[in-house]
Amino acid sequence: MESDVLFALLVCLGAGLATAVGALVALFAKHTNRKFLAVSLGFSAGVMIYISFVEIMPKALLYLTPEQGESKASILMAGSFLAGLAGMAVLYRLIPELEHPALDESHTTIRLDEGAQALYSDKMLLRTGIGVALAVTLHNFPEGLATFFLTLSDPKVGLSVAFAIAIHNIPEGIAVVIPLYYATRNRATAFSFGVLSGLAEPIGAILGYLILRPFMTDSILGIVFAAVAGIMVYISIDGLLPAARQYGSGQLAIYGLIVGMTVMAASLILFRL
Repeated sequence: MESDVLFALLVCLGAGLATAVGALVALFAKHTNRKFLAVSLGFSAGVMIYISFVEIMPKALLYLTPEQGESKASILMAGSFLAGLAGMAVLYRLIPELEHPALDESHTTIRLDEGAQALYSDKMLLRTGIGVALAVTLHNFPEGLATFFLTLSDPKVGLSVAFAIAIHNIPEGIAVVIPLYYATRNRATAFSFGVLSGLAEPIGAILGYLILRPFMTDSILGIVFAAVAGIMVYISIDGLLPAARQYGSGQLAIYGLIVGMTVMAASLILFRL
């Protein structure tokens, strides 16, 4: 069991540190391919939506049914899913900056090759960068919790989710680093914020595991899975898809979504052969 927990934490860490990749891209690349980024974000949303409904929700029902019976299990599954959606909606409402940072043009229109022609003063950029870093950090806590428990239950599913989360963590790293770099002109400082915001994922996993471990039963695990599905669907619909549309055309986002669902469906079928 300890080795399973360690592996799940390492998967969370890998997904979270994808923000560091985005940070490096922001600091050293001359430009980013916006169309590729749009498709990638759509792909990530497709993976997370498909796996939520096709794999995670049935798994939640499977854990709930033996202890609760079919009728009560179905009610608990639906209620937990909706609670996950509602919880994220409230969180996004209370902290508007939690919406995917790529949605704010002030974060994406600053290019590294523009030098001193930054769009805002250093003070405004510093405040923006810290705000984005905080938003990404809070945003990553539930993602870390989801990745951890899914990996603990089924490593193949957990790895698929971690891959999807890692994809959309890359532009988050870019969004954190660019305003901070232009405000401080210090690559090390900006990069550190990008990395630290990603570390929220394994920290969220550890805290969630420590809190829930004493109460863990099949029913609790089923409720957690259903709530995780709600969280992932909300992030996909309210964060990833709008960001994908902003980076490219709406059609590119949909193409990425379809490809993501197709790849996820194919991988789940292959895993069962």
